Amino acid sequence: MKILILIAVLLFSRGASAQSTDLGGFIDAYAKAHRFNGSILVQKQAEIRYAKSFGLSNLPFRIPSTQQTRYKIASITKLFTSVLILQLYEEGRLDLDKPIKSYLPDYAGEAGSKVSIRQLLNHTSGLPGFDGISDQASAIRDGIPVYQMPHTSDELLTKYCSGKLVSIPGKVFNYNNADYVVLGKIIERLYGEPYEQVLRERILQPLKMNDSGFLHQGDIVDRLADTYFYRDDRKVLSNDLPVYPENWYAAGAMYSTTGDLMKFSDALFGLKLIRQATLERMIKPGLDDYGYGLWSYETTLKGAKHPVVKRPGSIMGAQTQLFNVLDQDITIIILGNTATTDSDVFVAEIAKRAVD
Repeated sequence: MKILILIAVLLFSRGASAQSTDLGGFIDAYAKAHRFNGSILVQKQAEIRYAKSFGLSNLPFRIPSTQQTRYKIASITKLFTSVLILQLYEEGRLDLDKPIKSYLPDYAGEAGSKVSIRQLLNHTSGLPGFDGISDQASAIRDGIPVYQMPHTSDELLTKYCSGKLVSIPGKVFNYNNADYVVLGKIIERLYGEPYEQVLRERILQPLKMNDSGFLHQGDIVDRLADTYFYRDDRKVLSNDLPVYPENWYAAGAMYSTTGDLMKFSDALFGLKLIRQATLERMIKPGLDDYGYGLWSYETTLKGAKHPVVKRPGSIMGAQTQLFNVLDQDITIIILGNTATTDSDVFVAEIAKRAVD
């Protein structure tokens, strides 16, 4: 009997090792073939199955990327903002169905009395987008005005997030940074503190996310990867356009590491940040399969349907993915700094190989 048990254990161990090897071999080959530059972390059922970094965090000085490299995480920031709003909801300090002016009484736009907090969270507010750039050529030729001039968060709110509505609230999905700028200002108003201080006190410090924070143009962040984008006109990698990263504010101004984002993911889905019922609200798909700060849908992996949530991010060279296969307890984090790889395809291919 003991011999049979030992054989079973050895076979299981070999199978798990083979799966891990197959997963690692695929990621290594795919990253090389698609010129991925950055760091990847894969966890399954609380066990790290893969952790590796590729390429350089700084091209001119040839500084290698490592798991300690900090990256601009772009719109993964929105998921943090969503959690902070939902914590206020759980505390009874905020009603998701009340309009903006309930919490920002001096808000000047017509959305103030027409758009609810819920509609900001799920991008159905009808607020106009304020990025103002439709393609790379326009950004290179004309710049990106909202991000290339210094603005306080109050100025972002009044100048770029208070315009006339472009659709009826609740009727049209329109992915829009303005929604999360408004949410950031609501967080500030209800806490009486700057957004980044609330973020630090409510999430980063409790989770010991010591390699995460909020970007400012005037700050030098130790171990922060530089970002580079591929210029279609010159067919080469180029330095990102100069910007004030803080202008992405509660919609995209954070930096982090793969390890810190795994702590955040574990805490979020482990119900250490919000309760189960609130998490279910967050991940319930609405228009465009979008919940509150993330996409939530079913996908086919190895011939079976699985519920997944996905929070990608992209700002020029910054390219990020936080991807969870919920019924398999799989988390995949991809943080890149050159935008040379289609991270949506990459993370989906990793997920296919990570499931049982």
